[in-house]
Amino acid sequence: MKISLKALRVNADMNQAEAAKKLAVTEKTIQNWEAHRTFPSAGQLMSICRIYGCTLDDIFLPDVLAENEN
Repeated sequence: MKISLKALRVNADMNQAEAAKKLAVTEKTIQNWEAHRTFPSAGQLMSICRIYGCTLDDIFLPDVLAENEN
């Protein structure tokens, strides 16, 4: 299922400041990712998955497949 970065962060029980610290980025960077103004690099995505306890499929599963899973 496709899940937003914000939902993944909230499900990991972290606020933006905590996530930023764990990911070694600024809080503004987290805000921009969650608002789709900028996007994490491949390396950052792997760290996000590790820290938030998710998979890349959770983030990138195409909308069509996500809809079919319901």
